Amino acid sequence: MANTALDALTYAQKERLAFIDFNLQYFGQVARADLIQRFQTGLAACTRDLASYKELAPQNLVLSHTTKSYHRLESFKPLFKHNAEYILSALCRGFGDGLSSGNQPSSYCQDATRLIHPNSEIIATIMRAITSKFAIECLYTSLTSGTTSKVLVPHSIVNNGTRWHIRAFDRTKKQFRDFVTTRIEYPKILQHSINSEESADKDTQWHTIYDIILAPHPKLQYPKAIELDYAMEAGELQIEVRSALLGYLLKQWNVDCTEEASLKCDEYQLWLRNRQTLYGAENLAIAPGYTANE
Repeated sequence: MANTALDALTYAQKERLAFIDFNLQYFGQVARADLIQRFQTGLAACTRDLASYKELAPQNLVLSHTTKSYHRLESFKPLFKHNAEYILSALCRGFGDGLSSGNQPSSYCQDATRLIHPNSEIIATIMRAITSKFAIECLYTSLTSGTTSKVLVPHSIVNNGTRWHIRAFDRTKKQFRDFVTTRIEYPKILQHSINSEESADKDTQWHTIYDIILAPHPKLQYPKAIELDYAMEAGELQIEVRSALLGYLLKQWNVDCTEEASLKCDEYQLWLRNRQTLYGAENLAIAPGYTANE
């Protein structure tokens, strides 16, 4: 019944009701002043939104005349499905309107420090090139070659867990490679058609998918702790990963990729159980303990 009624609402109405739902679930209360501050609406409009929410979910809230706020009831059942990862991020940066932008970051939910902040104008230029299927000309600084001029044909922007990079065809190297966004300067879109071998569908490492099996490191005394951390089933976690991104994941998660799980378990608490199936995957040189000749 509630879902049917929600479907009939406008997106703006859903935003405001989601904001009410979020505050009740995670903070235990919500007031008209919260809605006014967030959405810059009038008192009457906020009253209508709270009335609409109460009509949809009367078991979720009760008005306290002492605090002039609506408080969460024990019978509360959320009207909206809140993804755990998104909500933790929202709590750190501010939930905003309940569905999209952030506002008022939390003082008691802290995210990891992020050192890499791509320039928004550079990201905008790259995204326009991707959507238009154009190349970009830019300066790129690498650890091995310093600053050089490059022509790249980007098709995806990727967060590898520590920094953002683009997946692109490098016309100098004549192959698809990864380029860190913060090392790109002065990108300029070249508004002419790209060659067929430069298109995203020719990036075989991007489209090749590997099924990897991770398990608690065999040397751990209490492997159940790791099983709980990664929501493992029957002592293992199966993940589908693009070949181009596989090395990044194994490095970021500190996965022991040796055949005999020979790395120290106090640092490497996961073990790659099916390393023998990963032949041909890109970037495995950065995976902890992986050697192709084992």
